[in-house]
Amino acid sequence: MTSATKVHADRGHLHALLRQMLRIRRFEARCVELYQAQQIRGFLHLYDGEEAVAVGVAAALEPGRDAAVATYREHGQALAWGMDMAALMAEMLGKVEGCCRGRGGSMHLFGRAQRFYGGNAIVGGGLPLAAGIALADKALRPGAVTACFFGEGAVAEGVFHETMGLAALWRLPVLFVCENNLYAMGVPLEDSEVETELWRKAQAWRMPAEQVDGMDPIAVEAAARRAVAAMRAGGGPHFIEARTYRFRAHSMFDTQAYRSRDEVEAWRERDPIERLRHWMLAHHHLSEAEAAAMEAAVAAELDAAVAAAEAGSPEPLADLERYVLMDRVVQEDGQPPPPRPAPTAAAAAAPLRMTYREACRQAIRDALAAEPRAFLVGEDVGKYGGCYAVTKGLLEEFGPARIVDAPLAENGFTGIAIGAALAGLRPILEIMTCNFSLLALDQILNNAATLPHMTGGQLAVPLVIRMATGGGRQLAAQHSHSLEGWFAHIPGLKVAVPGTVEDARWMLAAALADPNPVLIFEHIVLYNAEAELDPAVTAVDLERARVRRAGRDLTLVTYGNSLPKCLAAAGQLAADGIEAEVIDLRMLRPLDSATVSASVARTRRVVIVDEGWKSGSISAEVAARLAEDLLYELDAPIRRVCSREVPVPYAAHMEEAALPGVGEIVAAARAIVPAARIPGS
Repeated sequence: MTSATKVHADRGHLHALLRQMLRIRRFEARCVELYQAQQIRGFLHLYDGEEAVAVGVAAALEPGRDAAVATYREHGQALAWGMDMAALMAEMLGKVEGCCRGRGGSMHLFGRAQRFYGGNAIVGGGLPLAAGIALADKALRPGAVTACFFGEGAVAEGVFHETMGLAALWRLPVLFVCENNLYAMGVPLEDSEVETELWRKAQAWRMPAEQVDGMDPIAVEAAARRAVAAMRAGGGPHFIEARTYRFRAHSMFDTQAYRSRDEVEAWRERDPIERLRHWMLAHHHLSEAEAAAMEAAVAAELDAAVAAAEAGSPEPLADLERYVLMDRVVQEDGQPPPPRPAPTAAAAAAPLRMTYREACRQAIRDALAAEPRAFLVGEDVGKYGGCYAVTKGLLEEFGPARIVDAPLAENGFTGIAIGAALAGLRPILEIMTCNFSLLALDQILNNAATLPHMTGGQLAVPLVIRMATGGGRQLAAQHSHSLEGWFAHIPGLKVAVPGTVEDARWMLAAALADPNPVLIFEHIVLYNAEAELDPAVTAVDLERARVRRAGRDLTLVTYGNSLPKCLAAAGQLAADGIEAEVIDLRMLRPLDSATVSASVARTRRVVIVDEGWKSGSISAEVAARLAEDLLYELDAPIRRVCSREVPVPYAAHMEEAALPGVGEIVAAARAIVPAARIPGS
């Protein structure tokens, strides 16, 4: 053990290292038995051979003070980070006594008390979360470090490069630990990377980096201690490449045809457990009796963990939908939940007549003034106020720590915002246009929307994501689509679409106070809309639709920029004696079916107007719910007016034809109102 002189490796410390590695190895062996007995199902990725990395890094940090983010091969990190073996085994068996109530399984182990932010089944998906946790710690827990474990396969992912660049740019205290086991599933490293010395990739970001023997826990600990000392002193991120090897297959489905038995056996000669045990015996740090006692103690702990797991219970089916949305923010640091943002003195003095753009800006200003843990991050949100000038002037008012310009790295900075929300900050994230949000869909869908449910309610994601949506400004297809309906498909998210200046003014405050991720879609055509605000209104209900105009003959259901079109259409219809009721959905998830159904039950006719494409749209969802609940009460077929099924064109006349128009809405309404009800017919 050549690195022993670099670590204070007294007898007790050496025993602790060996014991931890034994716990991991024996845990994995028992998991194989349980998998073969079909008590563990799904994917099972084992950590045999790599124990020195998790144990060495954990020995250099302080689990509970410091945080960890892992991969889908995270059993070793979870045990090294101090998580209870019985709770881990119960999770493996899908029992409610598991660390995530049996909802995460082998690839998703979480422990909020230990600040273990879990495994992530998306390759590289945990990298930006770790950077976001470090960002929050930099503000809330100075000196804390986040360890981010990932395999060498992750270095091919775009989010790896985005996160490394952002962490270096913002000098975040992240210890990036690359567990290089030489194979991304079955692909050898030399077949996937030009530069196989992966620590050198950190040089592109001027990040301190080194390569260590990942089969030697003391070498790993020494490298980690050097990095942690520098980071606690205010240094930025550090990178460790630990050269290691998995003795077993990538997962239990893997035939290992890509590597030879001789290669595996050659690496087994470097087994970190046997190397340390033999060294300790040779140097009189361990006796044979102590080694046997250690094995017996680990076996007893494991037997007890398996017995407890097997005696555990399945989660009640009644809890299936529990934790999809959180009703409170889970505070790991004991701080009270943030207060609901209230109008500030600046807000009270703000003019009551303003544009939609000014309303959005004032809402952000209120949020930052009311909640000290809130910050705005996004593309070009600083000096120039973003593509649509919504945030102009806020940088001068709140400073660069609260108004953070991010590089064009949507998946990276979205994941960082999610991680920051997990660790106590209140991010307001701006994505320039909803078309760009697809670059961040991995983080929004696989992390923001799923973590509360998958962790059994341990983690909330109080995050607001703002983005521009829709067509009408001749920006062509890649800046003009209406994708809010796509996000409304995802459980765990809330999706808001302010269609009025008033909603633009107050919706953000409600979203920031919500313990769930809320996506706010602001239509680009509405930014110049102007209105007089009711001084009595200072809040928005994120659960309810609004009746914007009362009527008796039919119901127009809509949202966003289609709202003024529907109101205009209702005015034209009224001139013909047809009174249309206009419902503004405002929230696409949760969808207020009750308000819509109550209106349609009275009018018995409905036209749904949606700037999304008709196929798979929100209009389809509303129509389906009405058909399920009110089919035999309708006096006419459900009609829908949506965008044409084409990418939004650039030319003005083509774009106008592609989007829902007032004339189409009027025609659809006339088609379902009896002719006898129309004057002059």
